[in-house]
Amino acid sequence: MHAGFPCFTHNLQHVLKLGSNEANSSKMLEAAGGTLLATGMAVLLKLGFGFVMRDSVLNEKQAVQAKEFFKNNFELIEPESNKVDHYQGKFLIRTSKADDQMNVYLQFCPDPENLYVDTPLGRCFNSLAVIKTDVLSEEEADKLETDPNQVDLVIRFRDINSILNLIGKEDIDIVGLLLENVVQLRGNVGHLFKLGNIATDIELLLENA
Repeated sequence: MHAGFPCFTHNLQHVLKLGSNEANSSKMLEAAGGTLLATGMAVLLKLGFGFVMRDSVLNEKQAVQAKEFFKNNFELIEPESNKVDHYQGKFLIRTSKADDQMNVYLQFCPDPENLYVDTPLGRCFNSLAVIKTDVLSEEEADKLETDPNQVDLVIRFRDINSILNLIGKEDIDIVGLLLENVVQLRGNVGHLFKLGNIATDIELLLENA
C-alpha cells in the first residue's frame, strides 16, 4: 500500500496532464467547485488513458505499443483454459466534505465487448472503452459506496484542496496522510497496487514514445 498510493497519485498526475493536453483544457482543475473538479477529473482521466492506449492503423509502432500496454495491464489469462478475461477494477474517488460534491466513479473495462471496433481501415482497438468515468451526486456516491459489487476501493480525500495539493508531488508519505486523515481507504487495497503497476507501465511507455 505504501508503494501503491504514490504510484496512484503519480499516475493520476500524468494521466490528467495527458488528458488536458489532448483536450486543451488544463485550466479545468484550477477552478473552484467540487462538481467542476469532478467533471474535469472524469474527462481528463478518460482522455488521458485514451491517449496512452490510442491505436492507429496508420502508425504501426503506436498500434503495437497500445495493444502491448493493454495486454500487459488489462488482460487476464486463465492458465488452464487460456480464456482471456479483463481487469475490471472499480474505484470511487471522493472527499469527506458532503458540500464539496466531488465524486468520481472510475471503472476499467466495464464492457469488454466494446474494446475493439471495425472500421473501413480494419479492426482497431478502442482505447476509450478501457475506462469509464462518471460524476456522481453525494446521494449517488453514498449509495454506491455501500455496494461491494459496484466498488472495489473507495479513496476518500479530506477536501478538494487535499486532491489539488497532492497532484504533482513526487514523494508522498501514505502513512502520514492516513494518520492525518488527509486520505482514507476503504475496500480491497490490492487494487491500489494494480494502479501502481499501471503507473509504472505508463512511465515506460512515455519514455519510449
